Parts: sequence; structure tokens; C-alpha cells
Amino acid sequence: MTGRIAGRVALVTGAARGQGRSHAVRLAEEGAAVIAVDICRQIDSVPYRLATSADLERTVDEVRAVGGRIVAVEADVRDPVALGAAVGTGVEEFGRLDIACANAGILSFAGAGEMGQTTWQDVIDVNLTGAWNTAQAAIPHLTGAGGGSIVLTSSAAGLRARPNLAHYVTAKHGLTGMMRSLAIELAPRMIRVNCVLPTGVDTDMVTNPAMCALFRPDLPSPGPDDIRERCREMNAMPVPWVEVRDVSNAVLFLTSDEARYVTGALLPVDAGATL
Repeated sequence: MTGRIAGRVALVTGAARGQGRSHAVRLAEEGAAVIAVDICRQIDSVPYRLATSADLERTVDEVRAVGGRIVAVEADVRDPVALGAAVGTGVEEFGRLDIACANAGILSFAGAGEMGQTTWQDVIDVNLTGAWNTAQAAIPHLTGAGGGSIVLTSSAAGLRARPNLAHYVTAKHGLTGMMRSLAIELAPRMIRVNCVLPTGVDTDMVTNPAMCALFRPDLPSPGPDDIRERCREMNAMPVPWVEVRDVSNAVLFLTSDEARYVTGALLPVDAGATL
């Protein structure tokens, strides 16, 4: 294949749907082979449906539909042994690793005084420690390839706080610090490390019934259309959320040679939310 990252191999976590699926397809469109990883099962503290094995198979189909090569593995980013084995499976198939997108993430919400320990820990473990595990699994392979790119999915909440999201805000702020530390340490190996920081994205994480009820407790069964105005108020531009492809295009830039000297950067895709 030809393209901006032709011949490279990209790891994407949380790849079964949403931003992760979009990243996998977009990188494949530009020539990368993809190692797609997702837990494909529910986490009890998450108030919306997580991805399934069928969702991951759809990612496989969509990558192949654009002419891409893909290895898909079910693994939990909280488990460094399983994650390392998944990355190893992909590297064995494709021979190398050039890109790692630590995208897997979950969202739940509760006031700080009412948040249960499991709710706190699950978000920290998936969103922050899971990204750390992803980087650690990828670094030896990126080093062996002579360099590469790591992209961590932070959030507008990595720069601004929101109520009822102390665990999520803490994890996403933590990712910005992790990114800066890794960028300094890995620069001598020609491994670049950056963050994308989306505002709300039109995925199941945002437009699910639990989130709609949080934004519109005045309605008995609110849906996405009922929360559009509340979401629009969070952004400077007059849009309620961005599309997954908007974030994927930013990831593509950061992983391409167009960003070959970009490291330690926070790239908002946030319609002005962090302003």
C-alpha cells in the first residue's frame, strides 16, 4: 500500500469501536498494518455497554475493506502480561512496531463524596495505568525499529476539570505528565511521544443513556438530541461534539513524518473547549 505511513505497523488499544476503530481504519488507509487490541467484555463500574468480540470483528472487516492488514487480539490493558503477549503476536505477524496509540479508556461519573473505590480504581487502572502498560509493551519494539511514535489519548479533561469526574480528570491529567516524561526519556531513541486531547466525541462513551441522564436529569428518558445544547455549551465553537475521524486525523499527523520533530506536544481536538 501507499500512503503517509506506508509500511509501518501500528498498535491501537480500545480498537473495537469508537475512536479506536476509527484510528485503526484511518492508519490503515494511509498504509499501516494494524495490531488491534480490546478487552471485549464489560467492566461492572462502567454505566454503558462496552465493546464486544463482534465489535472487534467489525474493526477487522473495516480495516480489510480499505486494503489494510490487521491482527486483532482480545486483551485487557490493565494486564501487562496479556497486553505484552498481544503486542508480541502482532509483531510476530508483521515483523516490527512503529506506532503505539494508547487509546483504551472508560468513563463513569459520581460526586467525589459518593464515588466508590471500585469506580475510582477502574478508571485510573484503564485510562492511566493502561496507557503506561501500552507504552511499556511498545517501547522495546519501537526501539528495535529504530524509533517511532507513541500517541496517548488524553482529553480536554486533561487540562480542565469537570464536576463528577474526579477519577477521569485525574487520569487524563496524569497522561499529560506521563507523556512529557516519556518524551524526554525516549527522545534519544528517536521515539516521539505526544497527546491528543479531544472534547466530547460522538461515540457510545458520550451519547449513551447514562450520560444523557447525567446532563438532563429533568427528563425521564433523555437521548443524544436532548443533550446537544448542554454539550455545545462546553465548546467555544458552536458544535456539541467532534467526530471520531477528526481525532483520527490528528493521530495520523502525529504518527507521520509530517510530525517527525514533534514530541512532547498536547494537540487539542476540542472545538475550543480548553480555552
